Amino acid sequence: MKAAVYYENGGPDVLRYADVPDPEIGPGEVLLRIEAVGVQGGDLLHRQSAPPETTPHVVGYQAAGTVAAVGEGVTGLREGQRAVAFMPHGSHAELAAVPEHNAYRVPDDLDPRLAAGIPVEFGTADDCLFEFGRLRAGEVVLVQAAAGGVGLAAVQLAAAAGATVLGTASSAEKLARLGEHGLHHAINYREEDVAARVAELTDGRGADLVVDPVGGRTLESSVAALAYRGRISWVGQAGREPNPPRLDPLMFKSASLNGVYFGGEMAHDPARTRALIERLIARVAAGELTVVVDREFPLAEAAEAHRHIEGRGAFGRVLLIP
Repeated sequence: MKAAVYYENGGPDVLRYADVPDPEIGPGEVLLRIEAVGVQGGDLLHRQSAPPETTPHVVGYQAAGTVAAVGEGVTGLREGQRAVAFMPHGSHAELAAVPEHNAYRVPDDLDPRLAAGIPVEFGTADDCLFEFGRLRAGEVVLVQAAAGGVGLAAVQLAAAAGATVLGTASSAEKLARLGEHGLHHAINYREEDVAARVAELTDGRGADLVVDPVGGRTLESSVAALAYRGRISWVGQAGREPNPPRLDPLMFKSASLNGVYFGGEMAHDPARTRALIERLIARVAAGELTVVVDREFPLAEAAEAHRHIEGRGAFGRVLLIP
């Protein structure tokens, strides 16, 4: 099969489009013929810094397509059905072998390009808001980096739950588009002081909950924007800043900071997360939630897709198409 592989860590240029052996499935696994890869922020971080687990290494967490074969003991999926799968690595390819418990049935009328942008993005956002963020209707939530995959999902889910949604992005164009997905108040973090603007919009109170996929200095602004006894769901290091943020101001607000790692939740509480992902897939299929696709690249241009994401110009999910 064809795959985007690398032999050593580095920038997008380390990716090569190459022939590699087809994966073999074992008991309890399914073989997915990939139709769309949802490129994740973690895919970029692994390519940059995580030592390759295999040589050549096929990076990637999430992809959707059609079940090409099933291993012994598989009961929930059958050949010919559509599915989306989460995997430790291997999505940047034409085929992937994944455990059945990491694969989710996709309705026949749901485009696999949309399915490829659901489990990690919407599952993470849902956990940030509800499982750990304890969001209630009528509260104010601030979503940092609201134009990203998790950010766009969080904006939609929070608005649907009856919250007042504030969001940050780097351009007026992105912020205007976010309004189409439920954002109530837009904040351009390049031109405005985020904490000051949040205070202005909330009559000095601050946000009850902040979803922060960026970390670093952005996390410091999240703390500054927080209401007394507010909560932060910290879910990533998209800012890639080497210095740790200063968090002691949390203490003076009696506020709380929760780290959220949806991959860990999938491993430690698979029954809960499977039910959650299945509900989210159904909501997308019903038109209640929207997977926003920024651009599609051929699998052969995986390096260009990674480069596009690192340029911070994307609005929503970037896909690779084998």
